[in-house]
Amino acid sequence: AVLSRLDKFGNLINGIGITLCKEIRQFSDVPILMLTAKVEEIDRLLGLELGADDYICKPFSPREVVARVKAVLRRTNKLTSKALDFFIDEACLTVNFMDVKVQLTSVEFQLLKPLYNQPGRVFTRDQLMNNMYPDQRIVNHRTIDSHIKKLRKKLLDISQGEELIQSVYGAGYRFVLPNTEV
Repeated sequence: AVLSRLDKFGNLINGIGITLCKEIRQFSDVPILMLTAKVEEIDRLLGLELGADDYICKPFSPREVVARVKAVLRRTNKLTSKALDFFIDEACLTVNFMDVKVQLTSVEFQLLKPLYNQPGRVFTRDQLMNNMYPDQRIVNHRTIDSHIKKLRKKLLDISQGEELIQSVYGAGYRFVLPNTEV
């Protein structure tokens, strides 16, 4: 499924790797390592900001690439094992953790979904509002804060007191899986 969506990119030249990374992040959390000749700091920062898990500049040794791949896979596997205990059910609008289920409203679910799909990523209020209200209605930023507060309370009930939605001062919110560090 991933390959069929990416077939249109063909050969990755002239900065298309950044576009490809951005495209993949819209539908998948598959690990992404960028191997590139671009060595400028702005290129590395852009690649990492758009979702790459690591950015390796030429020249590099094959052993370094293997070590970095293993490191990314270790991090990914830790998140995957935690994700098995914590999952969301879109059909029922529920969150399940350790066999405990909590019902969410449609708005709460639309708020949680992007956060859950990309743990650790910081979402701005505007990004969350656009996801919750695709009809572009005008909503006060405090509305997001109010929904976050209600959602946090529901998640706190099943997460054994862990704060799963964290505020990032001046930036927005991020979701962390139970017992994992960002």
